[in-house]
Amino acid sequence: MMDMFSSTAAAARCPGALYRDVLASCAPVSGVWEEAEVPTETLGVFRARDQDHAIHAFRLSRDVRSAPEPIRIGLFAGLHGDEPAGCAALLRLLVELSRDPLAVDGYELTVCPVCNPVGVKVGTRENASGKDLNREFWRSSTEPEVMILEKELRLRQFHGLITLHADDTSEGCYGYAHGRTLNEALLLPALHAADQVIPRNHGPVIDGFRAERGVIRDCFTGVLSAPPEQAPRPFDLIFETPALAPIELQVDAAVAALHTILDEYRRLVSHAEFF
Repeated sequence: MMDMFSSTAAAARCPGALYRDVLASCAPVSGVWEEAEVPTETLGVFRARDQDHAIHAFRLSRDVRSAPEPIRIGLFAGLHGDEPAGCAALLRLLVELSRDPLAVDGYELTVCPVCNPVGVKVGTRENASGKDLNREFWRSSTEPEVMILEKELRLRQFHGLITLHADDTSEGCYGYAHGRTLNEALLLPALHAADQVIPRNHGPVIDGFRAERGVIRDCFTGVLSAPPEQAPRPFDLIFETPALAPIELQVDAAVAALHTILDEYRRLVSHAEFF
């Protein structure tokens, strides 16, 4: 089998084939990805284990002439290679949004389904260097994946960030709101939407942090986030599914949460502009 991340030319020609094999176990992607035509871009290429690997971004937008600028949202998954549900969820979101352009009104979405291509390919949490990439951001990391993603985060200056993960110690969905009111206002409806598929984790302690209604207000250091100097700060959410749940249910829950976040943020922005 070909190295699915070794050819940037192949990536530009056929992103569906690129991800179909690496997510072969993710049934929700099979048979539908090829129907979507979404522009793709190679953010960077790096060498690891004697092969070239790339991180790709898919761009999806619909121009609204009356808006001064689109709302730039970055969506990321696959930072941990043993969490394929998030990768599949972003691919399915792209398929669904490509079929419903009105759902993208006012948005410019940058979607990175596989941020740790080596880890995803071999099914490990860490990258080829044995590093947990989600503890490396904005800490002068020399890990190539982090450097590529930090460059994109600085370049795009996103208005919002959403990162998908899966937790094998949790029996329900939950999320990180980083102690900000806006984040929590978006996360709670997202959890409610996901509740219809997988009930949230209502525990008082989740992932070692105090939690309430499935919301954690603290977080680890070094996670994917906006550049430290960026102001104003974007909304920034981490959405977690229970990794031991069937992958189809994880994908359904994550996609429901993502649609809700996009709808809710558009509503909040429209309300703010009205006043």
